[in-house]
Amino acid sequence: MSDICSKCGLPMPLCICQTIAKTEQKIIVKLETRKYKKAITIIEGINEKQINIKEIAKRLKEKFACGGTAKNGIIELQGNHMNKVKEELILLGFDEKTIGII
Repeated sequence: MSDICSKCGLPMPLCICQTIAKTEQKIIVKLETRKYKKAITIIEGINEKQINIKEIAKRLKEKFACGGTAKNGIIELQGNHMNKVKEELILLGFDEKTIGII
């Protein structure tokens, strides 16, 4: 018998907690310039207690073929990916209205 989720009461394969959590996030995507004029795309506002940000960072790094990191609730991607990040986050299940680009 499979494990039961403590929040929603459904079996773990059918758990919808992360899906619900993705629609409640207020995500901000911004561009930052670092040392030697290198562009870094910053994604913040994802609650790492509800959603696995390391898995999201891994998928984004694979999609954009870039390096990056996920720590303290912030995902950093090397390079300027401002135009593509919002579309990819929507494909990952986040609500379009909650993603803001600065």
